Amino acid sequence: MDLSGVIDAFSVHLEAERGFSANTVKSYRSDLVQLVDFAIERGAEGAEDIDLELLRDWLWHGSQAGLAKSTLARRAAAARSLSTWLARTHATPTNAAARLRAPKSDHHLPRVLTREQMASILQRVSSRASTHDPIAVRDLAVIELLYASALRVSELTGLDIGDIDLGRLTVRVLGKGSKERVVPFGIPAKEALVEWLDRSRHALTDETAPASPVFVGARGKRMTSRAVYDLVSGLLSTVPGSGPSGPHTLRHTAATHLLDGGADLRAVQEMLGHASLGTTQLYTHVSTERLKESYRLAHPRS
Repeated sequence: MDLSGVIDAFSVHLEAERGFSANTVKSYRSDLVQLVDFAIERGAEGAEDIDLELLRDWLWHGSQAGLAKSTLARRAAAARSLSTWLARTHATPTNAAARLRAPKSDHHLPRVLTREQMASILQRVSSRASTHDPIAVRDLAVIELLYASALRVSELTGLDIGDIDLGRLTVRVLGKGSKERVVPFGIPAKEALVEWLDRSRHALTDETAPASPVFVGARGKRMTSRAVYDLVSGLLSTVPGSGPSGPHTLRHTAATHLLDGGADLRAVQEMLGHASLGTTQLYTHVSTERLKESYRLAHPRS
């Protein structure tokens, strides 16, 4: 199998057997296509020619080109995953990337809104929704649910009506790796969802659509991740503070506010769908930083 064929087969493996999302497969494929181009330039003809030395050289050239540590770490992860698969399928005699290492990513604390800032955003969206415009009512339900359940944008846009249980105040989502989990939400999110589903959604719904998406756009089709991103970034554009302004900011904010309020770390891990507790612990650092800042501003001996 030539190198291009290797990448095609590996991409199928990631999606069909490992259940990776389309976005993750796309990212891995992009990195590995660049690896193949690099390998071919150095005379590689088949998978067996991609050895540890070549992989280290590829990462080194990326570093010299100014790639971020996070990008290099992702490249190394893609190469290790490919190499493991090649060895397991006997396409190569050994796992060439078993000892491949990349610089550790710089860990930056995520942007988090204060409770006051979040309340202000919800008030603005609620005020728009009070006009009963279907799009405004939908937007309020989107923001309430993102903040209430700390959903990823792909999880939100992938929701069907059957995934919402208004009686139990829960939503069933399909997360990374096609892992299903059930996440709670509160009364404000329920009220926004009822207003949208029972009184406004029908004004936009395309009845010919085979699925029943919870959130639809102006033409009745399932709402896209891009539309959610534009909605959230527009709302955050007027809020003081630096950092990313997309839907993930609301996820970070929800997780931090839960922990600030005394929620159990493992419960938050379950809610967020994190495979590792270490990922969730990032939010404890955010809470600590906020506590230190409050102390600095308020304590007379700070």
